[in-house]
Amino acid sequence: MTATAASTETSPSAGSPTATPIVRVDRLAVSFDNGSGPRVQAVDGVRMTIYPRQTLAVVGESGCGKSVTAMSMLQLIPRPPGRFDRGEIIFQTEHGPVDLLTLNAKQIREVRGNDIAMIFQEPMTSLNPVYTVGDQIMEAILLHQDVSKAKARDIALKSMRDVGIPEPESRIKAYPHQFSGGMRQRVMIAMALACQPRLLLADEPTTALDVTIQAQILELMTELKRTRGMAVMLITHDLGVVAENSDVVCVMYAGRVVEYAKVFDLYDNPMHPYTRGLLASIPKMHERLDRLVTIREIVENEDEFRKLPGASDGVRPWWPWHTPPKDLEAKDEPAGDYYLQEVAPEHWVGVWRTHAVRDHESRPPDINYRVSSERSSGTS
Repeated sequence: MTATAASTETSPSAGSPTATPIVRVDRLAVSFDNGSGPRVQAVDGVRMTIYPRQTLAVVGESGCGKSVTAMSMLQLIPRPPGRFDRGEIIFQTEHGPVDLLTLNAKQIREVRGNDIAMIFQEPMTSLNPVYTVGDQIMEAILLHQDVSKAKARDIALKSMRDVGIPEPESRIKAYPHQFSGGMRQRVMIAMALACQPRLLLADEPTTALDVTIQAQILELMTELKRTRGMAVMLITHDLGVVAENSDVVCVMYAGRVVEYAKVFDLYDNPMHPYTRGLLASIPKMHERLDRLVTIREIVENEDEFRKLPGASDGVRPWWPWHTPPKDLEAKDEPAGDYYLQEVAPEHWVGVWRTHAVRDHESRPPDINYRVSSERSSGTS
């Protein structure tokens, strides 16, 4: 693939097996036209990294910018009304790092479905109802691989077997409406994995599926990640799915990252009040309550914002509904009053960019960690 190379600085974790992330998102900002009104800032200053064989879970409520961040990697944002305001998305190709946002239409088409694949939220609307599933899987193979139609069919059949679709020789001729919801999602995964991508963007891949099928789909993705060495960006609002299937968690709100940490650290010690609100709102089986705790109860409690390490020195969690502190240092920063600060080892929190933060700026979020490695070493 011909593309403009871009330099990037890595900050590998100690003892990491692979020092370079497969993708690094740095200060990404995306906005949309709002007619005669001001532009809507859907994503503002997002930073994240994903390593091979790692699952980064991106969580948050609807409209927080999860899907926009993922679709930006493949330039799937319609422009207009969308616009990439600033930032870069550095992807490690076989020929070196490239900024995906600088690729032209031909270059990004070489990446889509080949190096980076995406599973969308609703398989029935993502699959074309007038073509067989075999034709749709083979289309991606023929586009990116120099193979005959017969060979492409063999690859499609293997992909269908890999994702657990029974009798693929006959089902390859079937149409999407002849599959159940779970099987259609398997078809989408087979299509995404047919070209053996290095990065899989899974946008709520288990939405509207029953619990049994959901577990099968997630187990399948974990197995393919292990056997194929690919990385996964898992977009979801289900914190149970996150706890069971991710290595690193990125919590978003209002287009910004409010917390970024290893999965166990985030659940054991959530530092941003919004994250604590998310976790507190989940009912627990061993507790009997007359009513559930709401996120609003947590984020409207001023004491919750004083629990962050460094709070006594002026470090304060960022929250869009609060009055900004008076000692902001934001005039020369594109992201304005916000900064993603490493407040503990490999644990970042979105904070107001005050004097205290400006004097102790941290490295960008970068965690080369996998739960499976820790479990295999017996340290979990």
